Amino acid sequence: MNAYEIVLKSREKGRPTAVKYIEKIVDGFIELHGDRRFADDAAVIGGIGTVCGRPVTVIGIEKGEDTNAKVAHNFGCAHPEGYRKAMRLMKEAEKFHRPVLCFVDTSGAYCGIGAEERGQAEAIASSIMEMIRLKTPALSVLIGEGGSGGALGLSAADEVWITETSTYSVISPEGCASILWKDSSKVAEACDCLKLTANDLIALGAVDRVVPEQGFSDGFFASLKEEIAAFFAEKAKVPADELIEERYRRFRKF
Repeated sequence: MNAYEIVLKSREKGRPTAVKYIEKIVDGFIELHGDRRFADDAAVIGGIGTVCGRPVTVIGIEKGEDTNAKVAHNFGCAHPEGYRKAMRLMKEAEKFHRPVLCFVDTSGAYCGIGAEERGQAEAIASSIMEMIRLKTPALSVLIGEGGSGGALGLSAADEVWITETSTYSVISPEGCASILWKDSSKVAEACDCLKLTANDLIALGAVDRVVPEQGFSDGFFASLKEEIAAFFAEKAKVPADELIEERYRRFRKF
């Protein structure tokens, strides 16, 4: 597939969303709500559970699987409250020595007037800062679209993994085409320029692992679950100050 076809695949109807990943990978999931400041953002789902017996905090950006669910979850476009809820859960995870697992799938953070008035940019920036200095292991998995700061707010982890037909970019191809060429029909060219595919990203060092999707079969989820558990088992051996330093160096190299 070329870059444009991969972008379409990342947005495809019926693709597993964060809720499905949580159902398949996190046992005994208990959802926790609210940012303790303004509201609960349904675009960001978070809570606690276990992965192969290890307690974890899990956070996912949820797009919704059908029309009603998409509306309820704001099409996966998080408000400031979503990032502040994520920060609250990450700090709680640090307190109880639980690793943090993020599933990221968003076209970007919500850009409405209310979101801007309540500090959308500050919330994303603070989420990045808090995640980088977490004293507990963190892993982010890109499972569809990884759009701009909306995705980066939950991707400042020890490692970032990407499923093979997911994307990760600073802007949508449509937005890029409109800015560079003033012509939204040049989306395919923009996809190539943005280097947003899994193969591009692994070559650039922007992600650490490409996860084969295997048709999103039960085997895919079982294998990913084992890989996540192994990752957290290995990172649990690393002292907190080393985790933070390695995470900091990872992002400073860009």
